[in-house]
Amino acid sequence: MGGTKKTYDPLVDSTMSLGDHLEELRTRIMLALAGLVIAFILCAVFGKYIIVLIKWPYASVMTKYGEDPTLTTLAPAEVFISYIKICLISGLILSSPWVFYHLWMFIAAGLYPHERRYVHIAIPFSVLLFVMGALFFLFAIAPLCLKFFIKFGNMLGLTRTWTLGYYVSFIVHLMLVFGIAFQTPTAIFFLNRTGLVSLKTLAGARKYVLLIIVVVAAMATPPDVVSQVALAIPLYFLFELGIILCWVAERRKKAKTSE
Repeated sequence: MGGTKKTYDPLVDSTMSLGDHLEELRTRIMLALAGLVIAFILCAVFGKYIIVLIKWPYASVMTKYGEDPTLTTLAPAEVFISYIKICLISGLILSSPWVFYHLWMFIAAGLYPHERRYVHIAIPFSVLLFVMGALFFLFAIAPLCLKFFIKFGNMLGLTRTWTLGYYVSFIVHLMLVFGIAFQTPTAIFFLNRTGLVSLKTLAGARKYVLLIIVVVAAMATPPDVVSQVALAIPLYFLFELGIILCWVAERRKKAKTSE
């Protein structure tokens, strides 16, 4: 009696057990953290130059208003803690290709073979959008926010003594928020291409998405209108960009099918 040839079953052969998923997660986290640590060390070595870059929005705005662009400190450890924060966020940006690669590889491990190709499309876009989001805030949004704070303080007749610790926390926190928020088109495209969300559902959920975006922007930013609007508007445009990418992909797929 001859043996029968085993056929490939995507529902069985591509499925990982819970233990395999946990082991994959542990491996990816360790590799991503290793890359982040190396990037953090590099940023710590060149931290002096990174601080100049981080201070640029503050220095440019204060100089424009004819004020001293020097940041003060109020606690002995404030400079050191601020330095570590700057190096951590800078290290995350520097190592983002490595970190996002392992994040998407972990996601790919639980997908079917025909879905994994979308992961390879998502990785470079995730990196690019994360860096763009962080730099967009630093060079475009941060100066607007600082100008708003200065004008509002002047209107109330208040003087400013901004400290390094509060300034760094404000900048690096929102750089991270904008970097993550800029992942919206990639997430939408991936969800649509893997069949989890249809294009019709995405298009029909615009008003609900707008409400969610406003709430998220309010929760993720300091309690000022400028920061909230500065995050909400790009987020909504990124959502629309994600829909456009899905629409283009579906049109191309239908065109290939009809050939």
